[in-house]
Amino acid sequence: MKIGYFGDGVWAHCALKKILDDQSMTVAFVCGRSYAPDPALERMAMKASIPFITHHNVNSPDFLGQISAFSCDIFVSMSFNQIFHDKILNTPPLHVINCHAGKLPFYRGRNILNWALINDEKEFGITVHYVDRGIDTGDIIVQESYPITDSDTYKTLLEKAQSACPDLLYSSLKQIAAKQVHLVKQQDIDPVGSYCKKRSAGDEVLNWDQNSRAVFNFIRALCKPGPMALSYAGGEKVYINTAEVIPNSAPQAGVPGAVLEVGTDYLVVKTSDTSIKILEWDCMRHIKTGEQLKVKPS
Repeated sequence: MKIGYFGDGVWAHCALKKILDDQSMTVAFVCGRSYAPDPALERMAMKASIPFITHHNVNSPDFLGQISAFSCDIFVSMSFNQIFHDKILNTPPLHVINCHAGKLPFYRGRNILNWALINDEKEFGITVHYVDRGIDTGDIIVQESYPITDSDTYKTLLEKAQSACPDLLYSSLKQIAAKQVHLVKQQDIDPVGSYCKKRSAGDEVLNWDQNSRAVFNFIRALCKPGPMALSYAGGEKVYINTAEVIPNSAPQAGVPGAVLEVGTDYLVVKTSDTSIKILEWDCMRHIKTGEQLKVKPS
């Protein structure tokens, strides 16, 4: 199997290594993102004597001409950031496959792991699918689900996905090579599915008018290596990285965001229903009992 590889980041490194270790597979070229291409991926390609290329428009005639010369059997996408159009999708005879950290047809789109935590999901999925003209809408080759517990955060889900995605992608390639693929059409699971929008600057601001469970989920969804949940104490930013739900916490009177208690290594903050314990935060000044954390600087 001769592969054209499009990728970026740690997931792409791990998957490429598995492919290179299989002597039945050949990587004809590696294509990185055109803006700030991944230097580690480029080094991997160079070490294996594989051409490393980039292009601002992979659907352009000149790029299509360039990659057609490699006569690949299949193209693989792992964390690549451009949308493939019909001509490139139909260039290799076995078409194009992609690995997506979401349980399709639900959780299409961007920042899936963050949204799964925010939505209080009890599991997240990883799907390898054929790429078609839609966004994450192609037929499913392989799909696995993984549990989410209260000890999970954005960091731990990233680690799980970074381990599982390369394995599932490699497994899919082996199935395709052996002609043992049992495709599942996404419409057969759900005719509509769902999309997640890309999270952007400003989405990290924490709304204390939510209940304690929602606040807990929001904080762990944005923890490092994410931007961290953001609140304000007076005119100072408060970045919150870790929190925990207080077991059997009684309903609390008062204004959401009010600091009820300041310990040596924790804060207790009022939410819309009860209160939550903040364990890791960063602020330029000392936060005092009785003041209020807000969505905007006062």
